[in-house]
Amino acid sequence: MAARTLFADPMLRMLVLAILLAAIVPATGEARTIAQGVANAAIFVLFLLNGLRIARKDIVAGFRNLRFLLPLVLWVFGVMALIGLGLAKLASGWLAPSVALGFLYLGTLPSTVQSATSYTSLAGGNVALSVVGAALLNILGVFVTVPIFLALGGSGSGAVGSEVVVKIMLLLILPFAIGQFAQGWAGLFIAKHKGKIVWIDRFAIAAAIYVAFSGAVEQGIWTRVNVFDWLSILALVALFLLAGNWGAWGAGGVLGLERGDRIAFLFAAAQKSAAVGAPLATIMFPTKTAGFVVIALLIYHFFQLVVAAPIASRLAGPPHPDGADYNGPTTQS
Repeated sequence: MAARTLFADPMLRMLVLAILLAAIVPATGEARTIAQGVANAAIFVLFLLNGLRIARKDIVAGFRNLRFLLPLVLWVFGVMALIGLGLAKLASGWLAPSVALGFLYLGTLPSTVQSATSYTSLAGGNVALSVVGAALLNILGVFVTVPIFLALGGSGSGAVGSEVVVKIMLLLILPFAIGQFAQGWAGLFIAKHKGKIVWIDRFAIAAAIYVAFSGAVEQGIWTRVNVFDWLSILALVALFLLAGNWGAWGAGGVLGLERGDRIAFLFAAAQKSAAVGAPLATIMFPTKTAGFVVIALLIYHFFQLVVAAPIASRLAGPPHPDGADYNGPTTQS
């Protein structure tokens, strides 16, 4: 299942290629400045496209369903952030500080729209609600991820000062606002060329990963993060993923959500967005630090796609004979 998912998903292939390229030919010195400029331009275009694609009427509709939206926001930016904080503190005893900090950073990120929606559809969930919920989380993430990260003590390795705030405004918020303003006349063009435009998204994320990981390679990631560290990171990410999926499914049950809405809640609440996390990391953190911070995010991103497929297939099966909902996600493929 893992191998099939890896080779079937173009975004995963792009991320693997970016990491391999950074490992073999890292951007250093003057080349790093050029690579960062290209990545920044790509990030601007990425968030401009996000502004064009997320319809204003969907945003309004999402805010009307507060019974679904408020718990989702609290789970993603509250509970998941606290789980990330706990794992970061647990890992700080033996992992490098910037690597451990990555778990807190991961916990504060929003959901990913594309995979959350795709797996909700595969599982027979409420796709419209999934699209709106995940999209709103991404919008909120641009504004609240950094404040939550700082409030939970995440400023130690991040250069989050006025310069970073300006970059976030210029590279994330401004293009999104322009996209929202222009979607009336550009929306049709975006819809018509959706298949081609998605490669811009993938390039922007891969470029951010390349720049970040180049810094980590230059700082000696292969010697600073040993085999035991990698195994520890994998174990902690697996624990995070298990807590996210089981907790989100359980929360949907406690809320009394209908099955389709509960499925949408699960995939929107447990997924984490590399599309927001990778670009934001290159803005928030120094180049020598960003590559270490995103390690947990990259591994979580791989794991969440691999695990989501069997979960969605299981949920798509016939209901339990006694009429009860499926009793939770499974990691078995």
